[in-house]
Amino acid sequence: MSIKKQYLKDKCKVTFRLDKKVVGEATKASVVAEFNEWKIDKTPMKALKNGDFTVTVILDKGREYQYRYVVDGQHWVTDDAADKYVHSGIANAQNAVVIV
Repeated sequence: MSIKKQYLKDKCKVTFRLDKKVVGEATKASVVAEFNEWKIDKTPMKALKNGDFTVTVILDKGREYQYRYVVDGQHWVTDDAADKYVHSGIANAQNAVVIV
């Protein structure tokens, strides 16, 4: 998993990448986050030929956004490359945080 940031004037282009070794034979994945109201279908990721998934979003600079990945519509995955982590409020689960 990885996060790539490209800073623009007042925004930041953030590319999320989910590795095949994490998702196995998954057919779909999405980023579910504060910036998309935690909607599973709002930020789908593109499947790459090597089995990885990726998506790029434009976010406001100077903020922190909590997020997680959802694989095949049901498996929640916390990014191991996040800038930091916060408790999600559900059992022992943690949300990843990207700082832009």
